[in-house]
Amino acid sequence: MTPAALLQRLLGFQTVNPPGAEAECIGFLAGLLRAGGVEPRLLAVDAQRPNLLARLPGRGEAPPLLLYGHVDVVPVEGQHWTADPFAGAERDGFIWGRGAIDMKSGVAMLTSAFLAAAAGAEPPPGDLVLCLVSDEEAGGTQGARFLVEQHAAEFAGVRHAVGELGGISIQLGGRRLYPVMVAEKQSCRVTATLRGPGGHGSLPMRGGAMARLGELLTRLDGTRLPLRVTPPVELMLQAIAEAVPDLAGVLTALLDAARTDAGLDALGPAGHLFDALLHDTANATLVRGGTTVNVIPAEIEVQMDGRLVPGATADELLRELGQVVGPDVELAVDRFDPGPAAVDMSAYELFADVLRDADPQGAPVPMVLSGVTDGRFFARLGIQTYGFLPMRFPPDLDFSTLIHAADERVPVGEVGWGADRIGDAIARYRG
Repeated sequence: MTPAALLQRLLGFQTVNPPGAEAECIGFLAGLLRAGGVEPRLLAVDAQRPNLLARLPGRGEAPPLLLYGHVDVVPVEGQHWTADPFAGAERDGFIWGRGAIDMKSGVAMLTSAFLAAAAGAEPPPGDLVLCLVSDEEAGGTQGARFLVEQHAAEFAGVRHAVGELGGISIQLGGRRLYPVMVAEKQSCRVTATLRGPGGHGSLPMRGGAMARLGELLTRLDGTRLPLRVTPPVELMLQAIAEAVPDLAGVLTALLDAARTDAGLDALGPAGHLFDALLHDTANATLVRGGTTVNVIPAEIEVQMDGRLVPGATADELLRELGQVVGPDVELAVDRFDPGPAAVDMSAYELFADVLRDADPQGAPVPMVLSGVTDGRFFARLGIQTYGFLPMRFPPDLDFSTLIHAADERVPVGEVGWGADRIGDAIARYRG
């Protein structure tokens, strides 16, 4: 089965999380591995949400290399698709479906590269560990987090991993870049509680919790949190500046607090990405308050999706938010998933060289991801993830606008191209 055909099959499994129900999809992948001569193990908290582990012995010339990805996807409700999101249809040179980018194409590439290594004339330099998990989209509790906390021995000796999200081409300043993810922001969920006098809905209420809610949302919408330049982001900006000299002046300006905002504006749509990487952020996503239409609520909760730059702490985010929302708003951290403060770049050039050889006109650059991946859990075991799922996208199509969005799709031929590049990296890996 070609990598593209495998992706089409995977898109047919409705692994929307919640509830996930990834068992059938994982079972299908397990069958493929058995047919390829590798016996996988299934480990789970819930039998309907298993995780797959498979190990291919190597020649002993390198440490084990981890290949991992998730098979669950986000919902499609409320989106207007022009193709069936669960059909895996091929149309206009693309494969369409929920998860085509995030990340069933990656699972197809990683599984195909693993099976190709298993069928090769000689074993890979080191052991290959394939890990396909459930539950990434809802926090990883039953997926990568469970494996790291309960089955850490399965990853003994692993230093480096291939995972999401990186290697997909973008156009910037007329140059084709391949951002390879080397670091990611940290997830920090915060609840803001506003209180005020309650009362009967028939009586005027000025300055109550509802009014304060409006003020809080307006302040969040209109305020950037302080500039925070971290080593991996600085490394990323320097690499892009070298690859795209015409942007060097603007990118340098981003590192100067007095010029950051003007620099972000000058970059246009690309500035949105750099904005997120240079600041902690907090977006209000859920509001809860009130019990019935004729009672003025005395308490309102606003849940915020906070994302911290590498190395930042939850307490620092609370201090930054406190300066924005004021002292009368109660702030509390609901969940903080810390990531590594430092980046291990020791294997970066391997992946960069694979891309340079495959596309001499493109330029690989290290990337910091504004979101989070299961890499934060594997980092607890000392494993550095490189987001390396290479695909060449058309210059006029920004793949980032399709992630979690309607009409998610990938170019048909690029799934096989990416699997081959992962195979190149496996063959060259020496730790």
